[in-house]
Amino acid sequence: MLSQYAFVGVFAIIAVALPIIGLTVAQLLRPKKPNPLKNSTYECGVETIGDTWVQFKAQYYLYALIFVVFDVEAAFIFPWAVAYNKLGLYALVEMILFVAILAGGLLYAWRKGALDWH
Repeated sequence: MLSQYAFVGVFAIIAVALPIIGLTVAQLLRPKKPNPLKNSTYECGVETIGDTWVQFKAQYYLYALIFVVFDVEAAFIFPWAVAYNKLGLYALVEMILFVAILAGGLLYAWRKGALDWH
């Protein structure tokens, strides 16, 4: 039994040591030539004019959030569709319920005006 934990311990040590060793070697071998241009903030290659703090509309966040929700939905539906022949009626009902909940969320966001682009 102790040998099983030894495997886990060895893998944990390797998992922690490899990134540390890699980062340490990279830090020792990298060229060190700092200058003000390299240390400045890079913003898509365009020099900023005036105040660089711009407030974005929350609508962009809502679009991204709705995209993530439906992207996760696709990640759940794909394996279910692949194994559809092996699953029973219970899995079909569960997936219909899952899609109905997400469709209800989309309908709610649509009625609240979260998807209007103004």
